[in-house]
Amino acid sequence: MQTIRFDDLAALRALVGEEFGPWGPEITVSQEMIDRFADLTGDRQWIHVDVERARRESPFGGTIAHGFFVLSLIPALRRRTDRAIGGYRNIVNYGSDKLRFVSPVPSGATLHARSRVVAVEQKQKGVMVSEEIEVAAVGSDRPAVSYVMLALYQ
Repeated sequence: MQTIRFDDLAALRALVGEEFGPWGPEITVSQEMIDRFADLTGDRQWIHVDVERARRESPFGGTIAHGFFVLSLIPALRRRTDRAIGGYRNIVNYGSDKLRFVSPVPSGATLHARSRVVAVEQKQKGVMVSEEIEVAAVGSDRPAVSYVMLALYQ
């Protein structure tokens, strides 16, 4: 695995424009996980939690995961096996530049993610790395989530 220091701006900037990296680990989204997320957030809309009604009335033929639940899986899904950023004391989640819920994730789907660096910027308090992340159901040609994550390495 290649490790690039967080403060090696030239090496990090050389990554900008590369294709997506390899798909990361897989996670199967169960109805129980969706239900627990609904309980935690208070978002118990029927399309997520009412299995029978979703089978009858949903255009997706069953329940689907909350978009924000899929987004919350990114830390587990985005682990890369080909490279890492190292040498930092801390990483701060700085937010996002773009978030799209492109396609639904049915209960029982297995997800994976891949990423690529899209920008690197020196900031007063560290180095900001913008990373585009795609989360998709295994075997799907279309992502479920497209997200540009901003991380401040210090």
